[in-house]
Amino acid sequence: MSPELLKQKIRDIPDFPKKGIVFKDITPLLADGKAFRAAIDQIAERFQDRHIDLVVGVEARGFIVAAALAYRLQAGTTLIRKPGKLPYKTHRTTYALEYGADTLEIHQDAILPSQRILMADDLLATGGTMSAAIDLITRLGGHVVGVAFLVELLALRGRERFGDREVFSLIQF
Repeated sequence: MSPELLKQKIRDIPDFPKKGIVFKDITPLLADGKAFRAAIDQIAERFQDRHIDLVVGVEARGFIVAAALAYRLQAGTTLIRKPGKLPYKTHRTTYALEYGADTLEIHQDAILPSQRILMADDLLATGGTMSAAIDLITRLGGHVVGVAFLVELLALRGRERFGDREVFSLIQF
């Protein structure tokens, strides 16, 4: 299934989560087994020869993408979450948002030094959350091999935050 056909599975929700935002809802794509499999397979193909040890998903829809990619790449997976959601000792990072700040956490033992990491999320907008997640992984000694997204909002130019890292998005708007 081509990225253009997969794109048709993304539903626009106007004024969500606030007025003026058009939310890109991936749940119709996830609900279609053939489309979801095609999307994961196409992203995985991009990274299959990169010897990925761990796929890291960012809360919350990123968990779905990361787990499926990890399965397909025969890698492990781990989670980056909002504060207070992980049961073990954590490392954290706080990062600036357009208005205010947010914090992400990961278990202290989730990343081993020199592990080859693929970062995964459902959507790339401004790149702030993923940039903070990458900083957290690199501080723990992980080597971020690439960053993968189902959807990218090109006008927001989020990929510019990742420097020379490989960024792949399957569907662009």
